[in-house]
Amino acid sequence: MEYRTLGTSGLQVAPIGLGCMGMSFAYGGADEAASLRVLHRAVELGVTLIDTAEVYGPYANEELVGRALKQLRGKVSIATKFGFRILPHGQGVERMAGVDSRPEHIVQAVEASLSRLGIDSIDLLYQHRVDPAVPIEDVVGAMAGLVRAGKVRHLGLSEVSAATLRRAHAVHPIAAVQSEYSLWSRDVEAQVLPACRELGVGFVPYSPLGRGFLTGQLPSSAMLAPDDYRHSLPRFQAPAMAANGRLVAALQGLAAARGVTAAQLALAWLLAQGSDIVPIPGARSLAHLEENVAAAQVALSASELAAIGAAIAPAAVQGARYPAVELAMVGL
Repeated sequence: MEYRTLGTSGLQVAPIGLGCMGMSFAYGGADEAASLRVLHRAVELGVTLIDTAEVYGPYANEELVGRALKQLRGKVSIATKFGFRILPHGQGVERMAGVDSRPEHIVQAVEASLSRLGIDSIDLLYQHRVDPAVPIEDVVGAMAGLVRAGKVRHLGLSEVSAATLRRAHAVHPIAAVQSEYSLWSRDVEAQVLPACRELGVGFVPYSPLGRGFLTGQLPSSAMLAPDDYRHSLPRFQAPAMAANGRLVAALQGLAAARGVTAAQLALAWLLAQGSDIVPIPGARSLAHLEENVAAAQVALSASELAAIGAAIAPAAVQGARYPAVELAMVGL
């Protein structure tokens, strides 16, 4: 498998990673045994970038990843994130109580993540969301201290602006920026992605399949579990879903003509946007995992790329990607 390089400090990974959030968080109840099978199979298929975060659960996802990969440590790069204040009680997202990137909190969070993951060093550590109360220079300074201490190997940022990225990179090399990027979320193309390329920073798209919507398998929100986080997202409200569903139908038509699935076409389009891009689609079943990984073998012509991009034109997508309160936390 042809590897891709994130950043300039030598982090090489397979072209498609695995986002693990949905195994423990946000998308309704998950089957732990099935998740362990998916993680093991991912490694068998050559996936090397495994993405988690302390807030997924909270904490449960890191513990799951740690158990699954205990005997496979040398075959994977583990990415995790800090940056939220997490309450001791409650369920899921209700335990998130704002951001916290105070340097002392970063050190505590990383020590706890290392313990839950059962590893000595985190391969890629992200700040999950910018903390407006803490200068990014202080945040990256604390993260760089963890690199010097051998606790972390590479640094990343999530959902940052181009200006914040430049300030951060001046303190310590940033290996990757992780932000939402897909056919229906292309905001990063304006400033963030060009800044990454200017600085030699890799880009890791999360939700590359639009939280499942771009697969064409979610015709209505009624298919989602009652506690599914997507019920709160503007794009998953009934009027927007209907309009966006017509866009996905066009994508499905292109996929059928090519003999692949809509998910594979969406991922192949994303991979073709640059060799510095490593999407991390989630998967809770072996079938979806294998479908996603196979997308790396789908080569697209210039005309196909143009047709795919036009099928889901950003201006035609209905609904914001987050509610206002969460949207305010991105691009700082």
